[in-house]
Amino acid sequence: MTTTHRKKFIALIDKAMADAETMAPEELVFSYKGLLYPSTVCSLETFKALESFEARSDDVFLAGYPKSGTNWVGQILTDLVLTSAKNNEDTSNLDNEQLEEFPYLEVGDPEKYQRMADLPSRRVIFTHLTPQNLPASVFKNKAKILLLIRNPKDVATSFYHFVNRLSPLPSYNTWDDFFTAFMNGQMVWGSYFDFVFEWNKHADDANVMAITYEELKENRPLGVKRISEFFDLQLTDDEIQGVVDRSSFKAMKENAGKTHGAFGDILFRKGGVSDWKNHFSEEHNQKMDATFEERLGGTELGGKLKYGVYCKA
Repeated sequence: MTTTHRKKFIALIDKAMADAETMAPEELVFSYKGLLYPSTVCSLETFKALESFEARSDDVFLAGYPKSGTNWVGQILTDLVLTSAKNNEDTSNLDNEQLEEFPYLEVGDPEKYQRMADLPSRRVIFTHLTPQNLPASVFKNKAKILLLIRNPKDVATSFYHFVNRLSPLPSYNTWDDFFTAFMNGQMVWGSYFDFVFEWNKHADDANVMAITYEELKENRPLGVKRISEFFDLQLTDDEIQGVVDRSSFKAMKENAGKTHGAFGDILFRKGGVSDWKNHFSEEHNQKMDATFEERLGGTELGGKLKYGVYCKA
């Protein structure tokens, strides 16, 4: 991703971190439609404005629960789209700072959507929202959506380290406190289990492609190729390999200062699989295993997560 495409990203996060320093813990979040959101980067006014957002059929959406790898896969997706645009000599959306928007749909000021209407296609848009909280136009206009899911034990572990290092989010004194909040869905953007359960209703939609963080980790070249084909980006094998090389965790971590500012160090922590084993007790395992079985056992996405492979001690 080009550096100019990141200036707005860095500015927004830096401001959120600065604002949070002067806020009381209870001021850091607000509730909308029963879910919590960070008040430094989201607002009720923005959510109201979002309802009338007009999606395009050629928009490139990435949906994922927080800490499922959306920044990593978002970089892959943006790189694929920019590489494809260069091929088509469509330079209109390559490097113009006026055309930047913070990539997460629900993050920013209420006027953001009017500015987005002026952006050329293809717009790359990330979101942590469940399908019923997305604007109706996304499904009506059949925009293609890459749905990224990751095993819940690693999501919880990554989220725990993330909130305790990021001032705009409420922090937790102990892992136990965090685990209770996570299992009760008292997190920003709501419950992991609700997120996967609601998206499972769209798992068979022709315009939705589900991919797991774990399968991308295991075979990034194949995953990147599948993503490129799903969005009809028509890249050569060499171009796909270039995207693969630029999206290694090592390359992204080294480049994090340029792409994400001070936030980069917080964002790219380990990027591995099975870090949960360093945190989960037998009691935590039993609780999460039972909840997973109850909420996602037998579902298409639940099966895709290979819980028995990635979440059993």
